[in-house]
Amino acid sequence: MNLHLPEIIIIALVVLLLFGGKKIPELMKGLGKGVKSFKDGMNGKEEDDSHPASPKGEE
Repeated sequence: MNLHLPEIIIIALVVLLLFGGKKIPELMKGLGKGVKSFKDGMNGKEEDDSHPASPKGEE
């Protein structure tokens, strides 16, 4: 499946009509965070906020 310029333009216009100009940056920011989280998970860099780090000197 090859997308050429006319198809990409049509898709972009449909997205613009559906979500509006103000909502698109928020959607892209969320998408970027999701991709970053996925990449970090694939690399084994998982953040675990449920277990806070103990202060230094305590074990």
